[in-house]
Amino acid sequence: MLRGRTRQYGMAIALVAIIILFQILTGGLLLTPLNVTNLIMQNSYILILAIGMMLVIITGHIDLSVGSVVAFTGAMAAIMLNSWGLPTVVVVPAALLLGALIGAWQGFWIAYVGVPAFIVTLAGMLVFRGATLAVLGGESIAPLPQSLRVIAGGFLPGRSDGPHLPTLLLGLAGATVIVWIQWRSRARSRARDLPVAPVAVTAAGSVLVVAAIMTFTYVLADHNGLPLVGVLLIALIVGYAFVMRSTTMGRRVYAVGGSERAAALSGIRTKRTTFWVFVNMGVLSALAGLVFTGRLNAATPGAGTMFELDAIAAAFIGGASAAGGVGSVVGAVIGALVMGVLNNGMSLIGLGVDWQQLIKGLVLLLAVAFDIYNKRRVGGSAPIMPGLRSRRRPPREP
Repeated sequence: MLRGRTRQYGMAIALVAIIILFQILTGGLLLTPLNVTNLIMQNSYILILAIGMMLVIITGHIDLSVGSVVAFTGAMAAIMLNSWGLPTVVVVPAALLLGALIGAWQGFWIAYVGVPAFIVTLAGMLVFRGATLAVLGGESIAPLPQSLRVIAGGFLPGRSDGPHLPTLLLGLAGATVIVWIQWRSRARSRARDLPVAPVAVTAAGSVLVVAAIMTFTYVLADHNGLPLVGVLLIALIVGYAFVMRSTTMGRRVYAVGGSERAAALSGIRTKRTTFWVFVNMGVLSALAGLVFTGRLNAATPGAGTMFELDAIAAAFIGGASAAGGVGSVVGAVIGALVMGVLNNGMSLIGLGVDWQQLIKGLVLLLAVAFDIYNKRRVGGSAPIMPGLRSRRRPPREP
């Protein structure tokens, strides 16, 4: 049972190890309240993209256009705000709708025409990068209204002289829900006569979860509290994790990635599932574009450069398989945090960009190699879809 969960918890343990390492190397600067806040804000758009990219990779595809879509939707949002004078409450839904249309355009060619996703999204990367240069005329648009900047740079209200109380309450509520889910899942497994971890192990895990969440929220509360983009990320993570684990749509995504032919024979509309996965990727790319543009306080022609590679790396580090059918939303978040902590920690200790790129490349390679090693070691016994156990027939007696 523990061997089967190595892939599930391996990168989480690695993330903790990386945090401890850089906390020591930076002399305690990594986990200061200000730096933790900056870490969330600096990596918010990569986290958003990583969630959508994980779904794309689970279906067995790839999306190389997300960085260009981030730039294009951010540029169009800036134009609507500054040149057209539209209010933010209109611009935000319009930008998300634009992202959905872009995702639908690419999803149509991939799902219904049968053009490989690599080719379609590579073309999209070129098309929307060129469109960004065209609409901006090669120049930046700045500054942007405060109503957009607050999305990426604002904080929860309620600041007082002491720690930020709403942040602490949110942390306590989140820890309570996670612990409840852990014990509820254990009770359900016991009711179905499935193997469960000992009570002591589950209790120790609950204590560690509560300690980690409350420490993290206290660090944030000691500064300005939880950023608004952090609230957005929590909502996305919880929502998408629920969809992928507990809904029919999520199961269909895993089924299409596991075997598209088998999924089609079982009655799943595989083309429609693939189409909506790319629509979803377009919406999340537009959301990341709004967050990035708001944080930068400008729409620039070079926005979103290399974002697609960061999102793909986060998904693979988080446990996705290039063959499809494997991965989780939480894994994508952990992968994005690994990359974010590496970037932040290496910058704090003064490593140059050359060494940063080299180390990140090695981490990506080792993470995927570790995933392949564990798959071979457990003999493929880990379930493809979270919550489902593989059912193998016992060997016949001679």
